[in-house]
Amino acid sequence: MKKLIFVFIAVFSVALYFGVKFFWKIPKDVPIAFASKVWPTQSIDTVKYSRDLAREKLNDPTFDVQIDKQVSDIAATGATHVAIATPYDEEFYSFLKRWVDSARKHKISVWFRGNLSGWEQWFNYPKISASDHTTQTVAFVLKHPELFQDGDIFTSCPECENGGTGDPRTTGDVVGFRTFLINENTQLIAAFSKIRKNVVSGYYSMNGDVASLVMDPDTTKALGGVVTVDHYVSTPERLIEYIDNVATTSGGKVVLGEWGAPIPDINGQMTDESQFVWITRALSLLSNDKNVVGLNYWTNLGGSTAIWNDDGTARQAVTAMTSFYTPREISGTITNEVGNAIYDASVITSLSNVSVHADYGGRFRIQVLPDDNTVTINGAGYSTKTISVTNEDAYSVTLTKEHENIFFKFAKWINTKLL
Repeated sequence: MKKLIFVFIAVFSVALYFGVKFFWKIPKDVPIAFASKVWPTQSIDTVKYSRDLAREKLNDPTFDVQIDKQVSDIAATGATHVAIATPYDEEFYSFLKRWVDSARKHKISVWFRGNLSGWEQWFNYPKISASDHTTQTVAFVLKHPELFQDGDIFTSCPECENGGTGDPRTTGDVVGFRTFLINENTQLIAAFSKIRKNVVSGYYSMNGDVASLVMDPDTTKALGGVVTVDHYVSTPERLIEYIDNVATTSGGKVVLGEWGAPIPDINGQMTDESQFVWITRALSLLSNDKNVVGLNYWTNLGGSTAIWNDDGTARQAVTAMTSFYTPREISGTITNEVGNAIYDASVITSLSNVSVHADYGGRFRIQVLPDDNTVTINGAGYSTKTISVTNEDAYSVTLTKEHENIFFKFAKWINTKLL
């Protein structure tokens, strides 16, 4: 009889152990939650070629090779958008379409950062008024719905202070400047609705001082809650300081419509290596600033801030951009001490503060930035654990229960005996 009782207890114990270990496991065919892009808008500008050469290369079909190379290189960094600055005049429509077609080919959205040439009198166009600018820009959108796709951004007037109504710092007409922006944006929103395209209108970039003057909370709210600034500074730290001040005074989020280094008058001359260091530091600080929701690096080719050489070869800065636009991915499995998957455990990167949750199988995937040396794992009822991010791509993490009931203690004991 005693022997029978002993056998029964032994069988029951083993059954209890495997029941605790396996019975409540849920199938692992649930998609893994995944954090992707650092910023919703990640763009690189092509102005030196998409605008400055618009007339020169307008009827040169061989230039398509250059267009395709530039757009392909930008897409390869992980950019969400390529910024195209071709004017919106009918003269340049075919040239703009060639750039847009290349973007569609490489599956990257377009940030339209052109303007009507008459606003700043590009290409010897006669000056146009604010009302003409709005009328003609809306007409352009309605006439060419084929240019646009959902996810694009349309800026009708980058740095509007450089033409038309004039710079409000000198004219003193801050109210009129605000009214122009809001009225034009309202009409463009209606135009995109009419052509049934989910295109973000606005992102009116401004010189930093202009943005500080113009973008009060009411104006910011009327323009979608975003302040877009074109801002160049001596150090990355000053860039962050400015962004946070703008966010505080405007009540909005910030998009960098233009940024980069070196600007010789501000940064002096930089080597390939020193440019890489400056940009890496800036991206690191920007990735940790929750006020920043978008970046457009100025510019890809041409000019002192270029990150590709004139012959198309990449400078070291391209590596920096890519490491943030397409962060490295790590994955892993989170279990407790008896091997059970811990569902919904959170995984948080150390500096970029990106967070994901494990699926029903305890699995996770997360992207880490160059400065993310550790990730922290939290599970309900378990002690927090921090692991170092090494060169490995996959990690197995075991969390310890904060309070163990008798069944869990027994399962652990059996675990040590059987395994």
